[in-house]
Amino acid sequence: MAGGAFATLSELRAELAARRVGAVELAQACLDRIAAQAHLNAFVSTCPERALARAEAADRRIAKEGQTALVGLPFAHKDIFCVQGLPTTCASNMLADFVAPYDATVAARMDAAGAVLVGKTNMDEFAMGSSSETGHLGSVRNPWDTGRVAGGSSGGSAAAVAAGLVPAATGTDTGGSIRQPAAFCGVSGLKPTYGRVSRYGMIAFASSLDQGGPMARTAEDLRLLLACMEGRDPRDSTSADVPPTAAEATPRPLRIGIPGEYWDALGTDMGTALDAARRGIEGLGHNLAAVSLPHTRAAVAAYYVISSAEASTNLSRYDGVRYGHRASAPKDLEDLYRRSRSEGFGDEVKRRILTGAYTLSVGYYDAYYQKAQRVRRLIRQDFLDAFASVDAILAPVTPTPAFELDAMQADPTDMYRQDAFTVPASLAGLPALSVPCGQIGGLPVGMQLIGPHFAEDRLLALGEAWQRETDWHMPHPRDSRAGPEAT
Repeated sequence: MAGGAFATLSELRAELAARRVGAVELAQACLDRIAAQAHLNAFVSTCPERALARAEAADRRIAKEGQTALVGLPFAHKDIFCVQGLPTTCASNMLADFVAPYDATVAARMDAAGAVLVGKTNMDEFAMGSSSETGHLGSVRNPWDTGRVAGGSSGGSAAAVAAGLVPAATGTDTGGSIRQPAAFCGVSGLKPTYGRVSRYGMIAFASSLDQGGPMARTAEDLRLLLACMEGRDPRDSTSADVPPTAAEATPRPLRIGIPGEYWDALGTDMGTALDAARRGIEGLGHNLAAVSLPHTRAAVAAYYVISSAEASTNLSRYDGVRYGHRASAPKDLEDLYRRSRSEGFGDEVKRRILTGAYTLSVGYYDAYYQKAQRVRRLIRQDFLDAFASVDAILAPVTPTPAFELDAMQADPTDMYRQDAFTVPASLAGLPALSVPCGQIGGLPVGMQLIGPHFAEDRLLALGEAWQRETDWHMPHPRDSRAGPEAT
């Protein structure tokens, strides 16, 4: 196939425009590679008939109008976005048989742009997790080392892009669920500013934190995807009415903040990798300055109180009555509720529902939930104070490279601490970009660029400049079952 399994969206656009490849050929190649690498468990479902029909329409559109935007380009949706007529399971037994009756705004916009959906990717159940191990259909495996996690909760999307199954995918980021799997799998991922992308039709986890975003091989591709996904949506009252992300942006010499609270928490290997990235950013002509984010250490605790409280409210709708899993032969209404939820939800989701219900209960609301919200305001103010003197912040994404499967199942708090570098930006509603910046022991490492609200153009320009000067986004994993294009 022209372009190969690891071609970028931009490269495939050029191939389509020159008529060296067709959309049908691209879609079929993705479907074949998904089948060949089923061992990664990156996909919950595929939609070959729909994909090939959309690809045929794209080929006709290109023949008539030329290639524009995303026309004819294959991609995958995280299985948290509703797509009319397709299963939307959130990797949960609760929604194992649910077929979406409408399109999420993101899905509708991608479809209108002519992009070709080939399937839905695996994830942590209801996006609750940092390893994509909590889903009903089993763990996603990291294509760099199938004994390790792909990250979460958008692990299926990250693994699919890293393995060359698709050139791009959507993800969602509540506390790091785009950035962390992107770093673990060696791809690029953007968490937009809260409100930049509509949440309509994106099944809710924590409504004040959830944000959809793109995942791809390069920052340039993320810009193409974001241009399609973003924009005000009257069906989502939290979506922002702001100018679209700039199509072109060359970063002037910027002042980049280095937060000591992040750097001081790194181990030797990660510290070495991130120090090299810091020198590389400085080598691009930018100026580095120390900044302080003093409330960072309280971010994980505040995040899990707030997100669990919102999850307990959002997931109360799954009661076995209107939709979702329904227990068989209930004795009475209480038995229906109890068994439907017990059978439908996995352990991690139950844990967060119980935690959230506890923190919202009488006698504990002030001590936990209100206090966590006060901490959230302090964290947001830390960032605002920092951005008074710097244009962006450079930070690690994860404390370590991808860890082994089942390594953190014994104690959930070990898993939660993996989010220490990603949840602060989420609590503040800020945009953050993860791009590859090195390897440790053959496993990818990512760096995080955090910007002021609605400064996606600046972050993407930085990411694009970084990737013009480095090649950390170009290596890809090898897999003998993927065929010659994977080597």
